[in-house]
Amino acid sequence: MNPDAATISVQPPDALHQASPRRAITVFLCANCARPARAATSAGYPRPDVPDFGWPFPVRQTLVSCTGRLQPEHVLKAFESGSDAVCMVACQEDDCHYVEGSKRCARRAAYLRSILDEIGLGGQRLLLFHLPGTAAEDMALGSGRAVEALAPGVLDAQTAAIRGQVIESLRALPPNPLRPAPMAGANENVHQEVEVGDDDNEE
Repeated sequence: MNPDAATISVQPPDALHQASPRRAITVFLCANCARPARAATSAGYPRPDVPDFGWPFPVRQTLVSCTGRLQPEHVLKAFESGSDAVCMVACQEDDCHYVEGSKRCARRAAYLRSILDEIGLGGQRLLLFHLPGTAAEDMALGSGRAVEALAPGVLDAQTAAIRGQVIESLRALPPNPLRPAPMAGANENVHQEVEVGDDDNEE
């Protein structure tokens, strides 16, 4: 598996799943945000700590090493595949491992919204959120300094706020007209990995 990206299917509890409308959502999530600090190591890539958003509907969630590496075609492909909304969850702009990655993501989000408006899908379908980054915390831990852990209640409140904004946005959005008709016997939980390389963090 490419360490720069991994795709997982997030399913809600059965009760929530049955009560929620069937909407297609894609989330691109930075693997370095909202996780405990960790020092650099040569032991390989540790298993990512993924924040729990408590989505009340099935979500296609793709982890990327930096949202600044996302290219327009990754997001547009998600809409082409039928997503009603696409969320980009980046680190705070002043605490990004790639320094300019979160700012680059914000600029690309603005550019993509203009494209979505131009083709008639609507720029409001693309949502950008920020969670606490870990660049400064990782550096401090690597140099032997103490790192204050993020209070669980703070992260829970932030993820709940994101979930609430996504649900509110979906209420105002019509279904994606590009969504393909369901095929009999099709598996809705099969997702494609997004490949991102080191050169994707260019302007």
